Amino acid sequence: MSEEIKKDYSADSIQALEGMEHVRMRPSMYIGDVGNRGLHHLVYEVVDNSIDEAMAGHCDAIDVVINEDGSITTKDNGRGIPIDLHKKEGVSALEVVMTKIGAGGKFDKDSYKVSGGLHGVGVSVVNALSEHLHAVVHKNGQLWEQEYSKGKPLYPVRNVGETDFTGTVVTFQPDSSIFKESTRYNYDTLASRLRELAYLNKGIKISLIDKREKEEDGEFKQDHFHSEEGLKEFIRFLDATREPIISDVISMEGEKNEIPVEVAMVYNNSYNENLHSYVNNINTHEGGTHLSGFRRGLTSTLKKYADASGMLDKLKFEIAGDDFREGLTAIVSVKVAEPQFEGQTKTKLGNREVTSAVSQAVSEMLEIYLEENPNDAKVIVQKVILAAQARHAAKKAREMVQRKTVMSGGGLPGKLSDCSEQDPEQCEVFLVEGDSAGGTAKQGRDRNFQAILPLRGKILNVEKAMKHRVFENEEIRNIYTALGVTIGTEEDTKALNLSKLRYHKIVIMCDADVDGSHIATLILTFFFRYMKELIEAGHIYIATPPLYLIKKGSRKRYAWSEKERDEITNEYAGSVGIQRYKGLGEMNAEQLWDTTMNPEFRTLRQVTIDNGTEADRIFSMLMGDEVPPRREFIEKNAVYANIDA
Repeated sequence: MSEEIKKDYSADSIQALEGMEHVRMRPSMYIGDVGNRGLHHLVYEVVDNSIDEAMAGHCDAIDVVINEDGSITTKDNGRGIPIDLHKKEGVSALEVVMTKIGAGGKFDKDSYKVSGGLHGVGVSVVNALSEHLHAVVHKNGQLWEQEYSKGKPLYPVRNVGETDFTGTVVTFQPDSSIFKESTRYNYDTLASRLRELAYLNKGIKISLIDKREKEEDGEFKQDHFHSEEGLKEFIRFLDATREPIISDVISMEGEKNEIPVEVAMVYNNSYNENLHSYVNNINTHEGGTHLSGFRRGLTSTLKKYADASGMLDKLKFEIAGDDFREGLTAIVSVKVAEPQFEGQTKTKLGNREVTSAVSQAVSEMLEIYLEENPNDAKVIVQKVILAAQARHAAKKAREMVQRKTVMSGGGLPGKLSDCSEQDPEQCEVFLVEGDSAGGTAKQGRDRNFQAILPLRGKILNVEKAMKHRVFENEEIRNIYTALGVTIGTEEDTKALNLSKLRYHKIVIMCDADVDGSHIATLILTFFFRYMKELIEAGHIYIATPPLYLIKKGSRKRYAWSEKERDEITNEYAGSVGIQRYKGLGEMNAEQLWDTTMNPEFRTLRQVTIDNGTEADRIFSMLMGDEVPPRREFIEKNAVYANIDA
């Protein structure tokens, strides 16, 4: 460990950068939003402090507990937040950390070489947005505590006894006046992030316990995450439902230009490229210089090997960068002392020096691997050649889509019933399963701003199809053409030009049954793999048609679940008529408008990507060839499944 990290972690290490008076007034500026994502981000902020301790070499165990009352407790065995007097502020350093935004050891390079977290906003923002927070510090044999209400201390930091433990325990209850939508934590959402952190920081033990309800065996629901191999195990977890075509995961870790770099990758028999990147444990889903470095190192090294092997001699065209990444799952993780973030959501790394560091690391790793594993090397090059041939076939299919998209007037799909409004921000299109439901939707819609595109049956499963098959598929071509988006160039097939997007709300409307759910998942898989930008920009929604119509005399109510049906039935009492809607086609136009399409009364679920690696894993599992994990997932989530992947 470097000398600068060994220095004492005391009150002088804490710097108060600015006040936090308007955190409660403008919470979204600090945590992104006050919905489900922002609520869970509070936990990540507190855990990030513990992870920083671990990265500095002072902590190897982190516990997260969802308490019976819905509050959260995090505990680590780090050094404990300093409690001595902060010279500048005149109060305990613990109080400074908890009540001053941006105050923390992560701003002092003598305390932390690198740190994660949301640009250092830290636990003080969690405190400000909590009804109550209780901080307990075990340090130097003494036990210290302080409690807060909505960010304000209830009493000075006080000594409450002795302890033989060292570390920090924080318990907080999110403020329901801030998080009005819900303050209920989702176990699986927290588990996904904690599992991710365990893979990214090998050797650390992270546990999650839910005390709100007990399992059938009488134990609380819990998971324990610990990884000895880090990213190598992470790759195996993500690719569990894909078939690898090489003998093992290729991995390396080291330091280049004083930047720690860790990379793991594997080739599988799919046609998708799945690259995931992290900076100081933050998922940089917009990529950046570290991902550019990975691509550069991968392409140059594989190209050099393929040329030398003579396997490309009979190929009549050049290999492109995309060809080297088809069927590749890779994770790139770097630790940067002063990361510079760019992009719409500040998750794109901008540090230029990182490009060459990652490129060199990947080149060295691959050169050694290809030399030591000639059979795997041959299989990879063969995969690249097949990808190149498929790319040329896809180019023709893509050009066909482009020609149809740019045509005016008659260029729109014949089945599309367009709206009269020209402003895309005011327009929405419903992707409807089948002509029957499509006909009802056309009659029930408001044609001023609502368009209807009926889809014939189940669209192509893009998870198992080559690119040219995707672009040749009529239903998928119709979606591209109706939306007005253009596909990327041959060199960058992932890029999607949204400047001519014709509708800012794209609503998937399928029957509320198993077949409808399957079709919705097929459409979502297509958007995730080929139009992810639409999801990231918040344009994709799921409609929620009712399951039941309950009637008694002139009274009628709709129900969206069995529980709601039973509640309404009990409320009406006596004899009631219950109609089960097996499909959208069973509703008349007025009913479909009232329940599912009218903006005043409908419920639309916006599709978001909270965790890119978890979304990638779930789509590959649901749409891949492996049946057992898919069955297990459906059995577990059939009733409570959350569309927000």
